[in-house]
Amino acid sequence: MKKLLPIMLTVISLSASATEDPLDCENAFTTIDMNRCAAIERDAARVEMERYLNASLAHNAHDPELIEAIKQAQQDWEQYADSHCKSVYTLWRDGTIRGVMGISCQIETLQQRTHDLWANFLTYMDNTPAVLPEPKR
Repeated sequence: MKKLLPIMLTVISLSASATEDPLDCENAFTTIDMNRCAAIERDAARVEMERYLNASLAHNAHDPELIEAIKQAQQDWEQYADSHCKSVYTLWRDGTIRGVMGISCQIETLQQRTHDLWANFLTYMDNTPAVLPEPKR
């Protein structure tokens, strides 16, 4: 019986997820769905920020001192963003909206960081085209 328990739990969890309705973020109504949709958007914003960070590092690879400075700034930014969005979450701690408010903060900070990376490390002072297109904010 002990050997069957993990298998039974796996089957139950797979069947439960198979019957789950697909997520429609355009018409999300429940708090859970809103949070899930916001998390999807946050994850996409993180991927985009990492793309711009990696491009910044690659584009400036000829300058090791700058690379170290960018990496340090990224670590500092990660700590700031985490603390800031935790404070936003705390502000809304008594409501069901707290999740989406905290995640929305993460999206905004990620988009701002992406734009900062682009503006500072992937553009030129003259009319030379930027390394990557200007990200949305």
